[in-house]
Order: sequence, then C-alpha cells, then structure tokens
Amino acid sequence: MDKYFDIKLYCVEQISREHGVRVATFYKWRSKFAGMNSKELKRLMELEEENRKLKQMYASLALDHEMAKEVIEIKR
Repeated sequence: MDKYFDIKLYCVEQISREHGVRVATFYKWRSKFAGMNSKELKRLMELEEENRKLKQMYASLALDHEMAKEVIEIKR
C-alpha cells in the first residue's frame, strides 16, 4: 500500500512541477473540478468571468453613487 501511495504522490508531484503549481493546488483543483466534462467546465469558466465583470460594474456604480452623495451634501 505504501508503495502505491508513493508512486501516486510522485506522479502528482511530477505533474504539479511540470505545470508550475503546488501539490496542494493540484488537489484543490481536483476536488473542485472532479467529474466535470469539458462543457460543464467551459460553462463554469464563463459564469466566473461574467461574475467578475458584474462585481466590477457594481463597484464602479457604488463609487459613482458615493461621489454623487458627496456632491449633493456639498451643495447643501
């Protein structure tokens, strides 16, 4: 059993090293994406990108709103 674990760990370490990621990152990705097919993975990436853009838009609008409130307060 230990021999199997050592071989498995070596493969993970080798793959991680080849792709420039840590072993912990490899296992995190595996737990997150395990069982997904390419369509599901592509859709997940699209949704994450859309979410990033929406957060950026919200931050911009919130900043504009705060600036408008300050201008209104100054004019009073």
